[in-house]
Amino acid sequence: MEIVVKQADLTQEAADVVIVNLFQGVTVPGGATGAADIALNGAIREVIAAGDFTGKAGETLVLYPRGALPARRVLVVGLGEADKFDLAGVRHAAAAAARKARDLAAQTVATIVHGAGIGGLDPQAAAQAVVEGTLLGLYRFEGYSSKKPKDWKADPAALVVLERDAGRVPAIEAGVRRGQAIAAGVCLARDLVNTPANYMPPLRMAEQARALAQETGLQVQVLGRAECKALGMGIFMAVAEESEQEPQFIILEHNAGRPDLPTVVLVGKGVTFDSGGISLKPGEEMWRMKDDMAGAAAVIAALGVAARLDLPLHVVGLAPCAENLPGGRAQKPGDVFVGITGKTMEVISTDAEGRMLLADALGYAARYAPAAVVDIATLTGAQGIALGPLAAAVFSNDEPLAERLLAAGDASADRVWRLPLYEEYLEPIKSQVADVKNSGGRFGGVGSSAKFLEHFTEGYPWAHVDMASVAWSDEDRPARPKGATGYGVKLFVAFLESYRG
Repeated sequence: MEIVVKQADLTQEAADVVIVNLFQGVTVPGGATGAADIALNGAIREVIAAGDFTGKAGETLVLYPRGALPARRVLVVGLGEADKFDLAGVRHAAAAAARKARDLAAQTVATIVHGAGIGGLDPQAAAQAVVEGTLLGLYRFEGYSSKKPKDWKADPAALVVLERDAGRVPAIEAGVRRGQAIAAGVCLARDLVNTPANYMPPLRMAEQARALAQETGLQVQVLGRAECKALGMGIFMAVAEESEQEPQFIILEHNAGRPDLPTVVLVGKGVTFDSGGISLKPGEEMWRMKDDMAGAAAVIAALGVAARLDLPLHVVGLAPCAENLPGGRAQKPGDVFVGITGKTMEVISTDAEGRMLLADALGYAARYAPAAVVDIATLTGAQGIALGPLAAAVFSNDEPLAERLLAAGDASADRVWRLPLYEEYLEPIKSQVADVKNSGGRFGGVGSSAKFLEHFTEGYPWAHVDMASVAWSDEDRPARPKGATGYGVKLFVAFLESYRG
């Protein structure tokens, strides 16, 4: 979609659809919506008075100007209650309006910046949210079907973001550019996760990372089976050896070779399909396990956004990728493996494999002498039991780092909730034959899993994001269609930007 910013009055804009808005409970619209209402001889007020439109969040109303305006249609989108309105509300409204415009087969769409007027939001942030909501709402993974659905409509080809005040146009333009970069990252992560596992093995993940690097100027390196073995990544390789698919340890860098910049390392779990290994998962809905690489997808995509926005940081993305399958070379419960740091681990469950990939990746991260390391993973079912599909869990051994992540979650709407990293969580993962074991059992599993990961960190501030319940959605919402959510990209971008000071 082509997106441009234009200084103009919406009542003079020719488009298939022009989008305005209304807060819930407002009976006499003002601002841009009021101008549209006047041009339409009070049509919006008439519909409100009749009770046919209330301004509820995401509600839409389509009116036909019949020559009163250059636009073919006026689309009014509800913003919900004014005292609860925020940037998440902007995204929601923009997504709902964009979907309705697509349903109408509109090819040219013009919109005002929701919330930048009477809503009192920062114009740049509001413009960013409008673009994010529009692009994320229009996202769909068409997959591999041989035919399109009968009700399929093409996306709009162009979006014009309207602003009357010339002084605010530069801020609006900056917000639009940021929104495009972030939405592109989220959509990439969604594509990677939505793709069936036979089309997205570790080698394909590496190809996607190389293509992104070529496009954005990132530096990329990919380690295969032989290189990982040579580095002593015995814990990672214990999982990787199970499959005939070549494992890939993907390394992306933004601002590589810049020792003057702080270094932040992002680490993402990349199990491209998780059968559970010998500790086989139940067959029902095992197909969902194609999403077990959502952490790696978020890290790869976030590095692309960091490059597009040219963030003033040295950012490293590590994505260890492998399949977890039963086979002749498969690890067995009771086996012991040595990782890159020399620390040892006993296998209790081969279905606790994601933390094994992360263990060696966290050890590898130490070579960058980072200011912070954050890993992200679809790690435990216990996280979903605790928080449901509303937030990821975050653990950290560093207070300032934890605070940055919590603030980033609030700012991005990729919400996180902090859980404790008690020393007592070490007890369930103590082993008689190794330094630690990879599972502490059912109770407190989300905490003991985090404590397992901390064991492999090497002298840097660290945080762990368990996103198991938020990587995939069974519900279709305006800015988050059913399927892969792309969670983590917006969180990481907001987190990285907090280092601007």
